[in-house]
Amino acid sequence: MTQISEQALQAAVREYRDPYLEKDLYDLRAVKSLEVDEAGKVTLMVELPYPSKGIAGALKQLVTNALENVDGVVSADVHVGQKVHSYKVQKDLPSVPGVKNIIAVASGKGGVGKSTTAVNLALALQAEGARVGMLDADIYGPSIGMMLGVPDGKRPGVREEKYFVPMEAHGLQTMSMAYVTTDKTPMVWRGPMVSGAVMQLLQQTLWDELDYMIVDMPPGTGDIQLTLAQKVPVTGAVIVTTPQDIALLDGKRGIEMFRKVDIPVLGVVENMSVHICSNCGHEEHLFGEGGGERISDEYDTTLLGQLPLHMTIREQTDGGEPTVIAEPDSEVARRYCDIARRVGAELSTRERNLSGAISSMSVTSH
Repeated sequence: MTQISEQALQAAVREYRDPYLEKDLYDLRAVKSLEVDEAGKVTLMVELPYPSKGIAGALKQLVTNALENVDGVVSADVHVGQKVHSYKVQKDLPSVPGVKNIIAVASGKGGVGKSTTAVNLALALQAEGARVGMLDADIYGPSIGMMLGVPDGKRPGVREEKYFVPMEAHGLQTMSMAYVTTDKTPMVWRGPMVSGAVMQLLQQTLWDELDYMIVDMPPGTGDIQLTLAQKVPVTGAVIVTTPQDIALLDGKRGIEMFRKVDIPVLGVVENMSVHICSNCGHEEHLFGEGGGERISDEYDTTLLGQLPLHMTIREQTDGGEPTVIAEPDSEVARRYCDIARRVGAELSTRERNLSGAISSMSVTSH
């Protein structure tokens, strides 16, 4: 039997470059073991540092082919898993029990589809293999429950008379002010009361081993948003904008706000970037184009993705079945999953929080 060169095997593994982090598997420290037996069978264990179920199959296929092209290799068995770590938060604020990473989804103004993006991002991260929760921090206009199809009037369970049990919706652990008040209870509160209520919902909910918690922030960059950004241990922020100049201006304010409180901006999502006619498929840039790219370049951050203005996105979310759940194979759902992988990959380049929650691992492909 031909002697199999370990150097040749490693070179074959290095042929694969991660599409999001632009490094090979060794540079990513993703190779956990590479073994070859006497019969010429190679076994490779790979562990990516971000939710990546959607690309695990392609990785497995490409690396298997590369390994089987090495002289002497009879077959290759590639296992792809993932491991999400806990990353540093601003001013070393104490972590929330049961939560590794908190991602704030924010916009400088209302009406840009921030909540729709937040819900679909959470579901996309889950579809990519992560354990995910959602906190609705929009006290005045909580909409997460409706978007996730939580029945009106349903209340969370309570433990030890002081802890909420998160409500489960489409597999997500969720908490919202809408779960503990009614439509007839107007939130006529001042800023400190609002931020206090959000902190209470965050800290008095029994979150169960979340890799990521998505926080749907209130729109704007005022006192409430600033207070929350200072008190909630946020690992990174995602800014949602539209191509309109006024929305971009507000998006820039959002980036400035997070930078002021030392929260890294993971990137920008450009919503409503193009309108696709439901009759003929014609594409039209109703609100201008290239805005997300300009803001990303100006602030040296990432354009995480562009989403079309499409009636079904609104209809599905309003009906409690967001696009990622309603049409998981659609182009829009694929875009959300791409954004989710990009967010996870971007976060994985940050400094780790060694005092944070313990990492969990899940194998996504055999």
